[in-house]
Amino acid sequence: MALAITGATLDGTTVGLRIEDGRIAELGPGVAAQAGDERLDATGLAILPGLVNAHTHAAMTLFRGRGDDLPLMEWLRTSVWPAEARLEAEDVYWGTRLACAEMIRGGITRFWDMYWFPEAIRRAVEDAGMRARVAAPLVDTGGPGLPGSVREAAARSLDALEDGGLVEPALGPHAIYTVSEPALRWIAELAGERGLPVHIHLSETEGEVQECVAAHGMRPAHYLDSVGLLGPQTLLAHGVWLDDAELGLIAERGATVVTNPVANMKLAVGRAFPWPAARARGVALGIGTDGPGSNNSLDLLADLKAFALLQKHAARDPAVATAAEAWQLATGQLSPLLSGPPIAPGAPADLILVRAGAPELALGDFTAGLVYAASASVVDTTIVAGRVLMRGGVIEGLEEIVASAAERAGRLRA
Repeated sequence: MALAITGATLDGTTVGLRIEDGRIAELGPGVAAQAGDERLDATGLAILPGLVNAHTHAAMTLFRGRGDDLPLMEWLRTSVWPAEARLEAEDVYWGTRLACAEMIRGGITRFWDMYWFPEAIRRAVEDAGMRARVAAPLVDTGGPGLPGSVREAAARSLDALEDGGLVEPALGPHAIYTVSEPALRWIAELAGERGLPVHIHLSETEGEVQECVAAHGMRPAHYLDSVGLLGPQTLLAHGVWLDDAELGLIAERGATVVTNPVANMKLAVGRAFPWPAARARGVALGIGTDGPGSNNSLDLLADLKAFALLQKHAARDPAVATAAEAWQLATGQLSPLLSGPPIAPGAPADLILVRAGAPELALGDFTAGLVYAASASVVDTTIVAGRVLMRGGVIEGLEEIVASAAERAGRLRA
């Protein structure tokens, strides 16, 4: 059945929009519902592209509030890794379902995920109806659900994610300090052979940089380039401690850096992402929440405000990160790797409807309102591939999702 959206505004103009077979069939002021269409009255709502959460560990909703207020490495070693050693596939399924519900509520239609049990992640994302690029963490010693070598772990992950659709695979070497040089080189070869993106943490802390220089005689971005893992299909999470030369190299190679301002501030990594330098050098950029164990929120609109304010504060310049730039960041427009479909006939029907008359958006510049005033509460409807995932702020089955995730989290705390 086709879906007809009527009465919505797009760039200030009232339009109608019809969706057929998951794609936008018609769009414009004269478009009306046809006989047999499902109808959605969007009077008072504005059509916007969906947001992209470019770095997260979705199932870590199960660890929300666990080990808060600890430094990054202490948090990982004493709180996260011991709990992850007890993970089961059903834990990851329900943790991811909860994360998907939270992201849908906040207008996120696509996300990049790195976590264990990719088959459970795939099932959760497909059941939720979102799009995701999923990678299992690859480390030399394996991990929960991924026994054996990096080769075996990668094979299991890709097998679990084959066939494409809404969920697509990536390769996820965890970080340069958890994956050996031979393994990194092998991952680079496999990514090239299979045409796969690579999702990796890089330069999140100053200590990581110091250890890399001590071990390899070069900084992390140069080291990653030396093993063949820096290119247009590479997504670098964090990048807080990248220097000017590294940013120039990243821009030259066409890799994307994803900033995670709220998680970085919560874990006190010691510095703001160097946005002005990255932008000046033409680095492709995205924004992510990071995992809900370290953020602890999955509200990307809230993170967007934090990003803009942090950059202004660090640079002592209120114009260094504008609302328009921040909105482009959240919708993937500053990276070819992250960019989504346009709102146009023939494109996949991935879009959100926001309450244009909400107190946060009704007055002043609309984009500034989205960045500086809004939160997930302004999102009324989320649509992915023509499927309505939330309507009127309601997600079907949310109570069961919350209850099941709480049960799995309790098991891990027992």
